[in-house]
Amino acid sequence: MSEPLYRPWGTVTPEFWDAPASGAAPSPSRLAPETLRARLVKVAETARTGHLADAAALAARLDEDVTAEYGELHLHTIQVREVRGYLAALAGDHPSGLSWYLHAAQLRVTIQGPGHPDVEAATRRAYSLWRAMPPEADRQRLGADLLTIAGDIHGPDSQVVRHIRERSYALAVPTGASAKQLGNA
Repeated sequence: MSEPLYRPWGTVTPEFWDAPASGAAPSPSRLAPETLRARLVKVAETARTGHLADAAALAARLDEDVTAEYGELHLHTIQVREVRGYLAALAGDHPSGLSWYLHAAQLRVTIQGPGHPDVEAATRRAYSLWRAMPPEADRQRLGADLLTIAGDIHGPDSQVVRHIRERSYALAVPTGASAKQLGNA
């Protein structure tokens, strides 16, 4: 069976074929990429000063605006949601951070395809956050979510899924050898 072909333009919808009336200029974007970058810089500056709750609020408003402007299946939206995950993790809310990262990975695979390097990087970010979670943060349950989503994205026998499965098992059943291994992973 051949692999599906993921074209760089994604799925063509009926709206794609709707042309503007002759002579009508397309309406300008209310949230230009330069504005998006400036707002992301503001989020980063706010977080850097230690005001994580304020940075998270700015990111949430930006998420609303970007989603309204570009839709959920757009790279700008995904990037803002990854920022929200990062901010949640910085604030110590690892479960929310991981949920945002997994959500972003699922959106990325939808528009970029499972073999895209950005999808693999998104999976690695989710795995890294999960691995760094303290045990009391419900790491085992969240590891099962990570394993399910990584399996859906990369396939149940992929190297990344095998690695997550092994790590999850080692965390669930720490023996002398696996406890030593945990310190090295």
